[in-house]
Amino acid sequence: MDFGLSPEQRDRCDSIFDEVRARWGQRLECADDPDTTRAAFREAGQLGLTGLCLPRDVGGGGLGALDTSLCLQALGRGCADTGLAFAVAAHLLACAVPVRDFVSEKARGELLARLASGEFIAANAMTEDGAGSDVSAMRTVARRSGSGFVLDGEKSWASNAPVADVVVTYAVSDPDAGYLGVSAFALPSDLPGVSLGPPLLKMGLTGCLAGRVHFEACPVPEEYLLGEEGQGSAIFQHSMVWERACLFAIYLGMMERQLQQVVEHASRRRQFGRRIGEFQGVSHKIAGMRQRLESAQLLLYRACWLMDEGRDHVAAVALSKIAVSEAAVANSTDAVQIFGGRGYLVGGAEDQLRDSVPSTLFSGTTEIQRELIAKDLGL
Repeated sequence: MDFGLSPEQRDRCDSIFDEVRARWGQRLECADDPDTTRAAFREAGQLGLTGLCLPRDVGGGGLGALDTSLCLQALGRGCADTGLAFAVAAHLLACAVPVRDFVSEKARGELLARLASGEFIAANAMTEDGAGSDVSAMRTVARRSGSGFVLDGEKSWASNAPVADVVVTYAVSDPDAGYLGVSAFALPSDLPGVSLGPPLLKMGLTGCLAGRVHFEACPVPEEYLLGEEGQGSAIFQHSMVWERACLFAIYLGMMERQLQQVVEHASRRRQFGRRIGEFQGVSHKIAGMRQRLESAQLLLYRACWLMDEGRDHVAAVALSKIAVSEAAVANSTDAVQIFGGRGYLVGGAEDQLRDSVPSTLFSGTTEIQRELIAKDLGL
């Protein structure tokens, strides 16, 4: 069992970190501006971040889950705007991965290279007003029409939706078939009948624009169907495994950056004639931050390694998702406390806390992950 990174892995991650810090070492001005997002995606594409695990023949990096996560961790460590890092990771894992694995040959040439380069931005449109974790309550429908489909319905929350060129979405194609009655699509957002809503106002992750997606009598040619008709639920679960395992590496990177900032602050800040890091109330809190970070990191690396090895990984991914998300919230809360009033100011540690809170919700809530773990135990 080797816990070290290879020289190639270290060099790749160091290069990404240096490039990202040079570009996005400070939070973006007007991060909620669509033009700013599109420009950032083009830069991320130049760094290879939008295509890390996509095939080399379309301009991707050809990386497995572990190496993809290592790169996303470097992105999260170097990028002060966790929302932007999240936007790139969601584009890659929730959208480009199912396109990579299930798109038709006809649409592959149209979509995959542009997704890999960041020329196209993708949005994952699954969540509906009445169907969050309860996917069986989905109301968006896809009915056969000629050689294609017609989509009707509305998705309430899709990351990258306001700037999306491609929408990966799911709809009920056979209401009587249950799990096997959902189909998946990757369709251009400029098709007739597709409407992308304005950015939603959110607590955090403001660098990732999210919005509603409305389908009204939207004709979808057959080539934009992912996999076979009725495979949508399986395709969604496949994409979620990649997202749950790899996306949370950006939070490992954020916590690394955060820990360094806290240590530097505790070494400089003086109260009662001493550095605050000399007080156990502070130093032990920082030690706990490191413990949570490194524990979560080991679980995430193990989950990704199991994926790459083709071994059973469902429970391992759920364990890592819980560990990383809960560590991010707890560490960010501690960081605000250690920074004190400065941490509560905009631009202090408060933004890290706001960006961390939703991590326990997306990609399957913490409660859903615990259900998966309990099921793996035979309960």
